[in-house]
Amino acid sequence: MVRLPLTPAEVERGQRLGALLRRARGRRSMLDVALASHISPETLRKIESGRVATPAFPTIAAIADTLGLSLDAVWAEISQEARTVEDQSVLLVTRHPSLVS
Repeated sequence: MVRLPLTPAEVERGQRLGALLRRARGRRSMLDVALASHISPETLRKIESGRVATPAFPTIAAIADTLGLSLDAVWAEISQEARTVEDQSVLLVTRHPSLVS
């Protein structure tokens, strides 16, 4: 199976997710959080660094549970910037209709 390249929005969302998880982890070690979430420390490191921009839902659910984050809060945090970018794109097209092909 061939994977499609990630869009810039997906990459940005992955970076926001990683930053959120790092902040929520605080002073806890990556190893402790990974083991408590039943994932490898390498997987957590890749997610936190943004190298895995679209991790599996059960993985995020496990990490969020370990860190005491609700999935609603995680989604609200990581999708907030995306909405702003989409809103700016709509505004740009509205102001400059010639940009639409």
